[in-house]
Formats: sequence, structure tokens, C-alpha cells
Amino acid sequence: MKAVILAGGSGTRLWPLSREKKPKQFQALISNKTLFQETIDRLKFLKPEDIFIALNEEHENMVKKHAPHIPHENLIIEPALRDTASCIGLAATYIGKKYPDEVMGVMYADHFIRHEAEFVKKLRIAEDVARKNHTINIIEVKATSPSPHFGYVKTGKLLETRDDVEIFALEKFIEKPDEKTAEKLLMSYKYLWNTGYYVFRIDDILGCFKKHLPDSFARLQTIQKAIGTPKEKEVLKREYPKLQKISIDYGIMEKVDPARVRIIPADLGWSDIGNFESLLTELAGKKDGNAMKGKILALDTKNSLVYNFADRLVVTLGLSDMIVVDTGDTTLICPKKRSRDLKKLIEEIKKQYPELL
Repeated sequence: MKAVILAGGSGTRLWPLSREKKPKQFQALISNKTLFQETIDRLKFLKPEDIFIALNEEHENMVKKHAPHIPHENLIIEPALRDTASCIGLAATYIGKKYPDEVMGVMYADHFIRHEAEFVKKLRIAEDVARKNHTINIIEVKATSPSPHFGYVKTGKLLETRDDVEIFALEKFIEKPDEKTAEKLLMSYKYLWNTGYYVFRIDDILGCFKKHLPDSFARLQTIQKAIGTPKEKEVLKREYPKLQKISIDYGIMEKVDPARVRIIPADLGWSDIGNFESLLTELAGKKDGNAMKGKILALDTKNSLVYNFADRLVVTLGLSDMIVVDTGDTTLICPKKRSRDLKKLIEEIKKQYPELL
């Protein structure tokens, strides 16, 4: 299997920690390692030459710094931001030049997975199913809260069991629901969060592009023909920005015949660390419910995240369910629940303080 790590996200809901020049995947939010480094570590069962990284041009040096053992030729650099369908299509195009019938697994540089062994086991099962059955497989997780921020899948009938792993048919995809609908979905074992962990043969996914995104497919074919030639960079910069800007979910998965899709449920201890509230959920201490980093004096403080990356002392007194983040040049203070709305704040910062993004 060839693993592709998508490392081009911006993580604006974790501002001011996550910024354009150093987004959340390159931040040490959970441990002393960055989320990107933790993602690389989970793939230690693969050889470095089997790990590919899709990234933006501006993050190339950071990727090299955090993963120096990954071969430079395995860095797939996007000359423009065209969403996940184009990014995954480009990765399949590059890897498929040399390994057209290989299996490719898609994962994300900014996710947190607590149960590594479970992840590897399900990834291997998905690889085997893809290789033998030419199916598009998705490793999904049970929802743990009524979140309106995730897409869902509804599983169909149980199709088979391999090494005690159940494999289900797909009944349908469900776009991000409102909170009331999400509460109903949480009550049923049939509904899972869509993690976006896809596993498929490269020739199969490119066949999906040919059928459902034909213009993008034609441009990807033009790019593939230029790979390894003196005109490779020129063709990539000309053609890639013209690919349709669309997610893999909208562009491919919602158009594919559900009979071609397999759902593999997994208990991953998964989080996409989408906001400070979800970060606090992962790190909260059992005694006080707090998560803290840096030079802090916290008195009578509970269920709060306090991160201090400045030299000065941050003192809290009587806080409950709050987020406090000090990066030295900026301090964010907000109720825990409001951290979900940080994207709205970013629009104002763009207008008034763009240098802080």
C-alpha cells in the first residue's frame, strides 16, 4: 500500500495557534510532537518510500523539517488550493505513473488517533478488500457526540467478516446535519462519522474521476504524461489550478454507485481536533477537566483550556468552561462553546488585523 497524507489544511478554528504559515498539523497540540509527526509515526509499518505527502508550496520546508526521512520525490506539491478531490486526484496521478494498480490509502495530517493498533488493523483489511474486490473502502468511526460539524454515513447490511472485522455496505452519505438531527443520528448504531479515510486501488479511483469529473481527469492525464520530463513543473502549474475546486465527497463519493463502496467501522479514539473544545475533550484532566500548557497559575479553574506560549505568566481565577490562548502577539479568550464559531471571528480579523493570520 501507498499512504498519502493530506497536509494542506489551514485549521482556522484553532486561531491564533493555527495560522497560514504554521497551521495546526505543524503544531504540538496533544504531545511534544506535532500532529503531522504523530501521523507519520502511525505509519511506521510502511517503508518511508511508501509514504507520500500532499502539501502546499509554502509548507515544503516545514514538511522536510518534521519528516526528513521521507524521500523528497514523495512530496506532492500543489501549486494551488483546489480542495480534496483535486488533491487526491493529483496524488493518485503521481503515484499511478509508477504503480497504476497499487492500493492507496488517504489520511490527514491534522487528525488525532488514540488507538493506533486498531487503525493499522483496519487499514490493512481495507487494503486487502480494495485489492481483491476493486471497491472503494472507508474506515469510519461511531459518533461520540451530536456534532453538526461532521458528515455521516448510514451503513447498509453486513456483507462479510474478515479476521473478526465487519464490513458493511453503504446505504447513503449524509451531509453535515443540524444539531437536532445529529442528536437523532447519535442514537442509532447505523450512523457513523465520515472520517475521510479512503482506501482504494489507484486505477479504480482514477476511473471514478474519468466518469464523474471528466474535465479534471483529462487535465490530470496531461499532468501525468509530463511527469519526469523537463516540462513537468510547467504543465503542473498550468493545468492544476484549472481542476474543479470540489471535495472528494461532493465530487466523487456522492456520485459513485453505493454498491462499489464498503464501510469498515473502527474504534480509533478519533478526533479531527476541529476546535479548542474538541482539543480540550482529548486532553482534559480527570480531576479538574482542564488542559494547560506553558507558564500558568490557575486557581479555582475548571473545565478550561489555557495555553500560554508567551514568556509572561498567565493567571486565571474562578474560570469555568473557558478557552484562553496566549501566543505572545495575540490573546484569545472565549467561552468553550463559542470556540466552534471562531471562523466568524476570522473574517473580522482579515479586515482589521490581516498580519495576524
